[in-house]
Amino acid sequence: MGSASDETTADDSWGFSEQERVAMRERAAELRTQAGRGRGDKAAADEADVLSKIESMTDPDRAIAARIHAIVTSSAPGLSPKLWYGQPAYARKGKVVCFFRSGHDDGERYSTFGFTPEAGLDDGGLWPTSFAVTALNDDATNTVAALVEKAAG
Repeated sequence: MGSASDETTADDSWGFSEQERVAMRERAAELRTQAGRGRGDKAAADEADVLSKIESMTDPDRAIAARIHAIVTSSAPGLSPKLWYGQPAYARKGKVVCFFRSGHDDGERYSTFGFTPEAGLDDGGLWPTSFAVTALNDDATNTVAALVEKAAG
């Protein structure tokens, strides 16, 4: 028989926050959905999933995510939209290169747009991995487009 400290209660989640548990459940559901799809319509279905997720967001996240989607798909048409931990992401050969995280969904005051190591943006000792996004002015749009083009290159 284990001690009381060895037992897990309904309130003890092994150190994961509710937000982290939701993300893990969303990722598991994504993998089950992907496994059930045929190869023929996978790209279209993945993009439909991303667009549906964006549509379900509250403003201003919905507007920012829609703009990010437009920037990524026009700047890097070789990247494929897909859901990643329940949020829009863009992949090359199945590996996520960049992603959007809704601030509202994450319980944060801002959304983020980020890059994985797959993006290969390494430049000396300092390079971008994610940005806080509350609005996309022309300078921010140009920065995102340039980084996405480089990452997709």
